[in-house]
Amino acid sequence: MASSAMNRTYADLPPLPSYQTTLQPPLIAPIPDKLLTLILPIAAYWGLSMLFHWIDTKDYFPQYRLHTPAEVSSRNRVSRWEVVRDVIIQQIVQTIVGWLLGMTEPDDLVGKEEYDIAVWARRIRIAQRAIPGMLALAGLDARGLAKNLNPSHPVLAGVVRGGHYSTLEITSATSGGLGQFTAEFTTWEKVIAYALYWYLVPAVQYGIAILVVDTWQYFLHRAMHMNKWLYTTFHSRHHRLYVPYAYGALYNHPFEGFLLDTLGASVAYKLAGMNTRQGMWFFTASTFKTVDDHCGYALPWDPLQRLTSNNAGYHDVHHQSWGIKTNFSQPFFTFWDRVLGTVWTGGDVSARYEKARLAAQKKAEQLDEKTTITHSNPADSATDDPRPYQDEKKNATGLSAMPLRDQQPQPPQGKAELQAVGSRQQVLDDHSGCGGAQVLVQEAAEEKEARSLLKCSGGRRTASSLSQTDSFKGLRERVTGSLHGRTGTAIIGVDSNR
Repeated sequence: MASSAMNRTYADLPPLPSYQTTLQPPLIAPIPDKLLTLILPIAAYWGLSMLFHWIDTKDYFPQYRLHTPAEVSSRNRVSRWEVVRDVIIQQIVQTIVGWLLGMTEPDDLVGKEEYDIAVWARRIRIAQRAIPGMLALAGLDARGLAKNLNPSHPVLAGVVRGGHYSTLEITSATSGGLGQFTAEFTTWEKVIAYALYWYLVPAVQYGIAILVVDTWQYFLHRAMHMNKWLYTTFHSRHHRLYVPYAYGALYNHPFEGFLLDTLGASVAYKLAGMNTRQGMWFFTASTFKTVDDHCGYALPWDPLQRLTSNNAGYHDVHHQSWGIKTNFSQPFFTFWDRVLGTVWTGGDVSARYEKARLAAQKKAEQLDEKTTITHSNPADSATDDPRPYQDEKKNATGLSAMPLRDQQPQPPQGKAELQAVGSRQQVLDDHSGCGGAQVLVQEAAEEKEARSLLKCSGGRRTASSLSQTDSFKGLRERVTGSLHGRTGTAIIGVDSNR
């Protein structure tokens, strides 16, 4: 009986078209798509990295740099050669895993698209079956309403009747001489089905993949910082780069690189149900985003930095000794940081960020005090729930012995203060070669120098203290120039053109 009801449900639906599938031609002949999926993320990594490296060496946008060239050399605890070596190791592992993943995937086929679109159109038609009942619940007579609408709006009348379009129905004879109605799809059903198949479903798949990879990386990344053994054994290697640069984005311990990046992206790809070509773009886009997050520039016209607040300025906080236990979210959005209270709350506490903020306001010719490089509001420090940092002061036994002058910059009181205490204690606890008291002492000295230059340039003057005729543009140029060694002697005696 259920079977006969099902047959009646589908009897008046439009027939599905026949199809014949063939192998999808490669995007770039003669390279198979599965091989190109392995090549493109690596090409994207080094291509974008070398672009930023070229900008570094030519010193094209010093006003947008988060750190001076001198800091890159003095504060980082790893050579560039070691960074390149470990990135290549991770990319070899990534390629092997990608090749094995490709072996589990069927080859992409073409030729079934019209059939799949028709399936979606059928689903739309079947969904319309519920409309008369829904109208009845509201006290409306669907049949009478459809009859009134039919002369002027026949398509709308068909929708009201539950997907029965009298103008599109045709009669066909059967061998038994009985009439059978077979309907065609309406134009609006075809358009909606087309949009669902080609745009909405892929958008949902990419959304799922982004959510999975952001969730995967947030919780594993956070665990790497909250667990002392995990941090000192694996993750501290990545934090030898206190001043990130583009091609250091994938500088990790090989195990961590596999667990966080390679495996996380693979799980996201599988759970989202992507095909090979979708995976190709997802892996490549993720690579672009990761490199951009470590580029070291707060570029106001960079689309990747404008689309989401999880950008170079946001992630740079996580690489500083005072923010290393905050801003765990990567690579796309900051959702989990904000929900679970691990976003940095101290604002642009460093003088290095102040000069970048000033430069970012250059086009507007006005200083917006609410604009921050770190995408945080220092006022939140006093009001936000201190969790999960409420015990940081109690646990910071080593930091309490250090003088305040070696704990600079000082964040606002409240949650940001606890975040900075926990972060600095983590640096002190790291005896793997990239931590220790000397890191805090050096950063405090350079922060003092940066603040001195900023103060001399008048960088702390607010917009309200300037008249409309005051040359605020010149002020900004003096601030950014001083902090990058463009006027007189370079900061810390290092030439900015190196």
